[in-house]
Amino acid sequence: MKKIANRLLQCVLTMFIVSVLCFTLSKAAPGDPVLTYVEPNMSEEYIENLRESLGLTKPLYEQYFLWLGRVLHGNFGNSLMSKRPVLTQILERLPATIILMGTSMVLGFLIAVFLGLYSGKNKNGILDKITSFMCYVGISIPTFWFGIMLIYLLSVHLHLLPSIGMHSEGDRSFGDLVLHMIMPCAVLTFANASQYIRYLRSSTITEMSSDYVMVQTAYGMKDSDILLRHVLKNAMLPMITVLGMSLQSLVSGAIITEQVFAWPGIGQLAVTAVMQFDYPLIMGITMFTALLVVLGNLLADVLYAVFDPRIRKGSC
Repeated sequence: MKKIANRLLQCVLTMFIVSVLCFTLSKAAPGDPVLTYVEPNMSEEYIENLRESLGLTKPLYEQYFLWLGRVLHGNFGNSLMSKRPVLTQILERLPATIILMGTSMVLGFLIAVFLGLYSGKNKNGILDKITSFMCYVGISIPTFWFGIMLIYLLSVHLHLLPSIGMHSEGDRSFGDLVLHMIMPCAVLTFANASQYIRYLRSSTITEMSSDYVMVQTAYGMKDSDILLRHVLKNAMLPMITVLGMSLQSLVSGAIITEQVFAWPGIGQLAVTAVMQFDYPLIMGITMFTALLVVLGNLLADVLYAVFDPRIRKGSC
């Protein structure tokens, strides 16, 4: 419990530092936020009153704490372009990103469990060599290039799948969603699985040389039972960190893929915000992404204690 309390304190400190950096960079960026509210018939006196009402005439540190207070109450301000609340736009786009990224992460993990375990057990075998080659390919090739190639092959050339969007016009069915998901999900699953397999394979090779594996083999336990009932639990420990860090990819990892496939998620929203210099929206997405990173690390620490009794005893 003491370790978790310390980690919570570190999480709060990290988010505070991120908020300071985010606010400072937004203030250093070019442009005047008041200009977004200015209309041609407004007088200079009205504009100055507007600037004062927005708190822009106060010292920078006071502006920061006013902004932080609004953020803590869920108010990230309004988008400069759409004039709509930032948090509302993020929450509207979040389900699409969760569907795409969550599905690809789960599929990537399931593929990694199977291939990582059996590649590690049969080190330098045919399956291991093929899997390792595919992992190197998945880690090396850019996701945008892979996505474009899939669009050209399956949409432009073969006309098998829709190329962009989340739904066809006038069709909101589940089947239509699945068809639109196949290519972007394949791109992200290939990238995630390639990363997960490398970690799980390395851990499996280490565990297979442990004494408990030789003891279980001597007792006549099947190799598949040893892998699934004993090796997998211990080999999962390094994977916990990877999976925890993958939580932030719900936003950052989907930016390129969502842009290539015009998937209406947070990633595409972030690109649009940057292109339009929409600073409140950029700050909101940045804070949201930072929160996911912090929660991912905290979740990894908690899961470490769950899977490894030594850590759990040491933290008490």
